Amino acid sequence: MLIFVLGLAAVGVVLVLRAWARNGSGQQPAEPFRIAGSFYYVGANDVTSYLITGPKGHVLIDGGYADTPPLILASIAKLGFDIRDVKVLLNSEPHMDHAGGLSALQQASGGELWASEASANVIASGGDDPSVTVLSWRDEKPTAVLVGLGLGALSWIGADSYPPARVDHRFKDGDTIRVGSISITARITGGHTRGCTSWSFKVRDGDRDLDVVSACSLKVVLGARYPEQGADLERSFRVLRSLPADIWVTSHARWWGRYRKFVASKTAKNPADSFVDPEGYRGYIDTAETEFRSGRTY
Repeated sequence: MLIFVLGLAAVGVVLVLRAWARNGSGQQPAEPFRIAGSFYYVGANDVTSYLITGPKGHVLIDGGYADTPPLILASIAKLGFDIRDVKVLLNSEPHMDHAGGLSALQQASGGELWASEASANVIASGGDDPSVTVLSWRDEKPTAVLVGLGLGALSWIGADSYPPARVDHRFKDGDTIRVGSISITARITGGHTRGCTSWSFKVRDGDRDLDVVSACSLKVVLGARYPEQGADLERSFRVLRSLPADIWVTSHARWWGRYRKFVASKTAKNPADSFVDPEGYRGYIDTAETEFRSGRTY
């Protein structure tokens, strides 16, 4: 009887999520702002997008949900930049909340989309990831399996799909992408997804160079499991710890304290100082590793 009830609950969750996906993500506009130098926040209130500007063209990281591009476009324009000057679009991971808007942004900008080998096919297919392993009763608790099956059903009915985007280039770990003076290096930090990508680069702020890391998610998600996930996360913890980071950001604004740091920057003598947070960066990695070792999933 309990399994039957849980099964009905899983179906109910799927139906609710399907309705949610059809009615929009619920993301709200957020005030765009300069983080440091030529590095700007142009995302929504939670799902993030970042703009790196240069005289030869700009780079945009992540596209939010399928309905987020109007917010991103408005933010770019409010800062005084032109979406048509975006020459390169980058992606952190191919879930619908970060890749769903890439197609629309690609069309608006005319820019070229770069993605990791593992993410490229998912993005080009509009969210279909056949490499994800279906949970089994031996692997998880029954309730976790039901949630996983519910998420699988969500994928099956297409509620987690998004407009497919054309992937122009596929990069490998350590590749550097350049647009004029902009130089940004891809760091494959798998675990959340196979091809999850963190980005490292420098920005010039006044008379100093600051190291920036846009860190990919390190959370394990039910329904997004694969055999090499544990080994990938172990490597990702090592890679991220090896990167110098004065400023760090992630794919969800609440994780890196976007609003808190933005508010602090309004009254700071040097606004960029409010975003310098190497301790927070280390804490982000430490927390993720602790959750992984305790078996926590989302």
